[in-house]
Parts: sequence; structure tokens; C-alpha cells
Amino acid sequence: MTLVFSAFIKACGQLFDPPMLRVLAKTLLVTLLIFIALALALWLAIAQGLEWALIGFLPQDYEGPAAAVATLLISLILFWLLFRVVALAVLQFFADEVVAAVEAHHYPDAAERATPLPLQVEIALSLRGAARALVFNGLALPVALFLMVTAIGPAVVFLFVNAVLLGRELTDMAWLRHCEGDVKGNPVPRLERFALGAGVAGLMMVPFANLVAPLIGAAAGTHLVQGRLMRQSRENAIGEHERA
Repeated sequence: MTLVFSAFIKACGQLFDPPMLRVLAKTLLVTLLIFIALALALWLAIAQGLEWALIGFLPQDYEGPAAAVATLLISLILFWLLFRVVALAVLQFFADEVVAAVEAHHYPDAAERATPLPLQVEIALSLRGAARALVFNGLALPVALFLMVTAIGPAVVFLFVNAVLLGRELTDMAWLRHCEGDVKGNPVPRLERFALGAGVAGLMMVPFANLVAPLIGAAAGTHLVQGRLMRQSRENAIGEHERA
């Protein structure tokens, strides 16, 4: 797990580089716009619902404030539940910029060999990652509700599920630039991916740290992928030397 810790340290060290700050700004802006659009849609739906459901029971002057309060409460709950999913999906759309910045700074040779992802691939990865996160978190919800009596149970369940999901997503972002068609050949071992995902999922639970957690995770995932590729390259070179 030393490699994972080292990857996090390197990622944090590059967090304030201009390319990283640009991606952070774009990710937060788009994420915020998505939640604003969602809140507006909720407000319209709730206002119409109140008008239909409470006609004759609630004075007309109170329908607007009631809809506003309900929208605010539901929006806050959705923001708390879905921020990680939305922020990661948005980051995946800009992931190539993060990976390219890390490679240019730490692995210039790899940066020259990399194949930037086409726009349609970035969109597909973003939507696929968001769908996976929603599905698996939805499947975990009944288990988390059952463990509510343990107080810590739900947090452990969601941490485990998101650690698995995040570890895969955050390393795939870097691997796909070098996979040469082998999209399932991610070189980072599952245990390292899980540790990376758990670290990022933990950061996502901390106020303010959750704003930069996906960016740190993407950078750390790049370090793990490049570390494994460099190790494989050295082993192949030694093997060829011994055969010669």
C-alpha cells in the first residue's frame, strides 16, 4: 500500500498546478450547473404537484413558499447523496486533461506515447461511470438501511461499494490512453485499486475535501498506472536481456 500512499502524496503536490486548477474549476462549475438545473426541475414539479394535491386544503398564497421549502430540502438531500456520482461523471469528461497534466509533469516519455481519448469516448465513459455508480449504490441501499441500527453500518457499506467503483474508474482514466485496444487490461492490482478508491471515497465524506477528492483520485490513479507500466517495462527489458 506504500505505492498508493505515495500516489496520493504526489497527486496532492500537483493539485495547485494551473492545468489541475482549470480542470477543478470546470468540474465544480458544471457540477453546480447540473444541480441548479435539477433544483429548477424539482421546483416546477413540486409546485405543480402541490397545486394538484393540495387544492382546497392549502391557501394559494402558501403554495409558493411550501414548494420552495420542499425543493430546498429535497435538493440538499440529493446534493448530499449524488454529489460524488455527478462530480466523478463530470471529471471523467475532463479526465484526459488531468491525466495529460500528470504525465507531462512526471512521465514525459509516457505523455509522448499516449493516445488522447476522442470526445465520444470521454462522453461514453462519463455516462457509463455514472450509471454504474447509481446502479451499485442503489443495490447497496437496502443493505445500508438494514444496517441503520448499527450506526456505522451504512457508511461502511457505501464506502466499500464506492471504493470498488472508484478504484476502477480512476485508474481506467489513465490506462485507456495507453491500453492499445486492451481496455480490460488495467495493470493496477485490484487491492491497490481498492485502496485508492477507499481513500477517495473517504475524502468524499469530508466537507471541502470532497470538492477536490475526484481530482486527487484521478491524479493518483495516473501515478499507479504509470508505476505499473514502468515496472512491466523494466521486467520485459530484463527478460529480453536474459534471453539474449
